[in-house]
Amino acid sequence: MDTSAELAQLGPLEQLRTGRLARRLIQLTVGLSLYGVSMAMMIRGNLGLAPWDALHIGVTGHLPLSFGEVVIGLSFLVLLLWIPLREIPGIGTLANALIIGAVADLALQNLHTPEHFVERLALTAGGVLLCGLSSALYIGAQLGRGPRDGLMTGLHRVTGLSLRLVRTGLELAVLLVGLLLGGSAVFGIGTVLFALSIGPLTQALLSWLLVPAHPDAGS
Repeated sequence: MDTSAELAQLGPLEQLRTGRLARRLIQLTVGLSLYGVSMAMMIRGNLGLAPWDALHIGVTGHLPLSFGEVVIGLSFLVLLLWIPLREIPGIGTLANALIIGAVADLALQNLHTPEHFVERLALTAGGVLLCGLSSALYIGAQLGRGPRDGLMTGLHRVTGLSLRLVRTGLELAVLLVGLLLGGSAVFGIGTVLFALSIGPLTQALLSWLLVPAHPDAGS
């Protein structure tokens, strides 16, 4: 399936008028919740983080906030950058900003870092796999981009640079800031694994989880 052709560009009201709303809301919530769990798994694996999570962890070392609170706070700061880019948030955008951080904190309270390397590697790899699945779930629900996704697509539209170049530039920038704030511990095997696999994994799963969007269709 060519998912790029089927991802709809809908405003907030159109998203709600699109068919199969109940399923899409459930899929969105499950996807965002699992995304929060995947972040906690990579943190407890302690073998390197995704670029944005490296930034989140770096910030926690300098502010009296939990990881999840930093995720939520930075989400809303990023949303401010949508204003000059004229990106339009949806219900999924706000849900993304709130649910992922809250679930990540809850998962971190119930996960611990294993003693053995193989167990840590399994936890890290499982986090990457779960992140790919959860990304496909919430993107496939077609209820609005996440704050960081919208920043990427907005910069792509405004600058005319390729989406791949904008994403690479953003992730390298936040990873660099994360390294400066949190030290080299935020970079490792997990960072490389995430960078190499998350795109192909999400795209492959999205072909199965994308809910077709037809405005004004019945639910």
